[in-house]
Amino acid sequence: MRAVVTRVKSASVEIEGSCVGRIGQGLLILLGVGQNDSSAQCRKLAEKVLSLRIFCDSEGKMNRSLSDIEGAVLVVSQFTLYGDCRKGRRPSFVAAGAPESANALYEEFLSLCAAQGFAPQHGQFGADMLVSSENDGPVTLILDTDDWM
Repeated sequence: MRAVVTRVKSASVEIEGSCVGRIGQGLLILLGVGQNDSSAQCRKLAEKVLSLRIFCDSEGKMNRSLSDIEGAVLVVSQFTLYGDCRKGRRPSFVAAGAPESANALYEEFLSLCAAQGFAPQHGQFGADMLVSSENDGPVTLILDTDDWM
């Protein structure tokens, strides 16, 4: 699984002109699921993302976690994180997970966030979404479970 995690002052997601998710300070998580991803990877990724110490303390150092700042989470599914641009000019998405299994892991990730005390705002799997964010820092990190397993 892959996640692009951005520290935000605010973020929102719209579908067909309606806001379906909005947060204040916290994390915008763009989540991609690959062909061979598993529940174990999903759990590891959720634990890692939600415990990152990327918020500033009183001295301006990144020492505080999402729970320390009582922040919020907005999760948006994004299969394009598995886009392969090595050949040609049009990305290939063959490494992205099949919709059924990818949606199941996306939903599991949302449940894991809620279980850890961060009831996530979220987009809709497979929908055409408009995502807005006010990036803080900016601080943006890329996490890939293939690097850890």
